[in-house]
Amino acid sequence: MQQLKFRTMLSTAIHRFSTHLMLPLLPPRGHRRSFSSATSIDYQPLEHHPQWSGLHHWRRSPLNHDRYWGPNGPIKGPSEIEFSSPSPPLLSSCSSLAEMGAIVLSTADPLTKAELSHLAYTKWRQNSLPVGVSEAPPSPARPPKPQLVSPKEIPPPKSSGLPLNAYLLHNLAHVELNAIDLAWDTVVRFSPYVELLGEGFFADFAHVADDESRHFSWCLQRLEELGVSYGDMPAHSFLWRECDKSSDNVAARLAVIPLVQEARGLDAGPRLVNKLIGFGDHRSSNIVAKIADEEIAHVAVGVYWFVSVCQKMGRAPGSTFTDILEEYGVELKGPFNYSAREEAGIPREWYDPSSTNEGKNKFSEVYDRLACIISMEKENSSLGKLPK
Repeated sequence: MQQLKFRTMLSTAIHRFSTHLMLPLLPPRGHRRSFSSATSIDYQPLEHHPQWSGLHHWRRSPLNHDRYWGPNGPIKGPSEIEFSSPSPPLLSSCSSLAEMGAIVLSTADPLTKAELSHLAYTKWRQNSLPVGVSEAPPSPARPPKPQLVSPKEIPPPKSSGLPLNAYLLHNLAHVELNAIDLAWDTVVRFSPYVELLGEGFFADFAHVADDESRHFSWCLQRLEELGVSYGDMPAHSFLWRECDKSSDNVAARLAVIPLVQEARGLDAGPRLVNKLIGFGDHRSSNIVAKIADEEIAHVAVGVYWFVSVCQKMGRAPGSTFTDILEEYGVELKGPFNYSAREEAGIPREWYDPSSTNEGKNKFSEVYDRLACIISMEKENSSLGKLPK
């Protein structure tokens, strides 16, 4: 029954897809594993698809407690900053990763959400808890501020009331806060399918949530240093709307969030760094550069699991990606950071039709030249024949 539900979920928005899973994912009866450690999971290599060279190291990396931005980069925060809210009791009764993720999603205060996120991931790693099963809320809890508006209603920098560097950081902080919820929603919403997806799926996205909570903490700290609070200007709800679209389909979730939304962070990161440098705010630019560098892992995780799910369905990842974006009305916008996307494992032909057209044009040119040569050879041959 669970396999049937999962197959239906995978194929809901993908027309003409086979619902047959090519790989047996359920362990033998009587041999259900409880989670042992995030560093002990065996990840299957992808077939015929390159992956980010740093993915193995990222998965095996120790817990990162550098949640404060010091004079020269990330450091462990002072006690009054790290775990400043009464978060441990909220998680004390939880016995699984999914339960803790649901609590994070139901927490409205941004700083508490970030701290709970790190505590949940830490508790899960250190206590060898199972992934478990829980129910995700329809939408994550949000604070009264910022006011959520459509992207078109976001004020431009000059009318926002904030200096440019604070304006840019506020927008980034909002993205990072949403990213915490996006990762935890993926963990919790698809937790009933742990036997099908495998524990590694949930280990990776809980790790992503922990990274995003650290990024948000850096942004929040820097905003406070600039005399600005998160919520001092409106923000948009576009990211969560995109997440909500894919709530019933894990393949669509992987395509729409890591491979589209997070990949846009790879495109925008260098431009944002340059704007902050141009403004003269090198401290903020260093924070953004570090965040952009770490986002490669998150896109790479999405690529790995998207390709893995496609292979289990017996589908070609590239055409599957294109079909999902068309079905869900997701638009790919440049300019693209080709080198960062390639490093993360996204083939250019997945998102840039011009690359395919260039290849077709070059092939067409070669074909035309060959046709011309053959025609000339035939003409010369016929000219060389004497009439009888």
